[in-house]
Amino acid sequence: MGIQPDILVLRTERHLDDSMRMKVASFCNVDLECVVQSEDMPSIYEVPVSMQKQGLDAAIMRKIGIPVGETPAMKPWHDFLTKQRNATREVHIGLVGKYDLQDAYKSIRESLNLAGIYNDVKVKLHFVNSEEITKANVAEKLDGLQGVVVCPGFGQRGIEGKIIAAEYTRTNDIPTFGICLGMQMMVIEFARNVLGLADANSAEMNPDTPHNVIDIMEEQKSITQMGGTMRLGAYECELREGSKAAQAYFSEKGIVNSEEFATATIKERHRHRYEFNNAYKEEYEQKGMQCVGINPAADLVEIVEIPEKRWYIGTQFHPEYSSTVLHPHPLFMSFIKTCAK
Repeated sequence: MGIQPDILVLRTERHLDDSMRMKVASFCNVDLECVVQSEDMPSIYEVPVSMQKQGLDAAIMRKIGIPVGETPAMKPWHDFLTKQRNATREVHIGLVGKYDLQDAYKSIRESLNLAGIYNDVKVKLHFVNSEEITKANVAEKLDGLQGVVVCPGFGQRGIEGKIIAAEYTRTNDIPTFGICLGMQMMVIEFARNVLGLADANSAEMNPDTPHNVIDIMEEQKSITQMGGTMRLGAYECELREGSKAAQAYFSEKGIVNSEEFATATIKERHRHRYEFNNAYKEEYEQKGMQCVGINPAADLVEIVEIPEKRWYIGTQFHPEYSSTVLHPHPLFMSFIKTCAK
C-alpha cells in the first residue's frame, strides 16, 4: 500500500523467537530492534513493561532524533504490578445497570479494579441487570455482594430496578456508589421512601411528576437542541468539611485539619443534562441525606451522602473519567476500602 514503517509491533498469542523477528525485519526492510512483539500478558498493565524491555521507547527516540538517556526505572508502575500480583483476597461488587454490553461500563470497571489493587484486594465484578430487579427478587439478585455501584446511563429503561436496588442497599447498609443517573436514582428513592413523596421522579422520565426532585437547570430549559443542554467538562465542587466524601478526597492528600480544609474545592468531569432540584434540598438534609458537594458558580448539588450509613454516596459527575493506574480516584479507593472491611 506504499506505507514504509519505521517500527512494526506484532500482536501475538505466544512468544516469537528471534528468527521470526529477523524474517519480518528482512522482508519489511525494518531494523531488527524495531520489530517489537506485543505478546499476550496476564494483565494489560504489564504490556508497557514488556515494550520497554524490548527497547521500543529507545527505538522511537532514535527514529525522531531525540538522545536516548538512562532507562527509566518506572518504580511506581512496577510497585503497582507487584500489588496486583499479590492481591488475592476477593471483594464482590455488583454493577446495577441496563447495558448487557459490559464495555459500556469499562471505565467504571477499571476504576474499581485499580482501587482494589491499591487496597490489596481483587475486585470481582458481577453485572446485575436493573431491568430484571423487582422488590420480590432484589435480595436474591444482590446476595453475596459487599458493595453495589448504581451505574450511569440515559433513558427510562431499567430505572425502577435501580431505585429498588438503592432502597435495598440503603435499608440494609450495603456500601453503595451512585454515579450520575445512579446518583439521581438514589435521590428519587429517598424522596419516595423517606420523604414520603410517592410520586417523586425525574422530569426527564416523567415531565408531569408533581415532585420533580431531579429536573433540568432553569437556564437550560429554553435550549431545545439536545446536545446543547448537556453539562460537559470539568466543574468545580466545594466539599463540606467532615463529610465522608471530603474524608475520601483528603485522606489521600494527608489533609486532616480545618485550616488546610479551607481550600476544599475539587474539579470533576460531567456528562449529563438533569440536576438535583434545590427546591427540595432542605427537606432532604432534615431527613438525613446530605448535599455535601456544591458547585459554587451555580449552587448545583454534585455529591449527596447519608452519613449514618457505612458508605452511601452519589455523585452527579463521573469520577471514573479521572481515575488512572498510578492515581486511582479517591472515591473509588474509599468505596473499595469500606467494602473490603
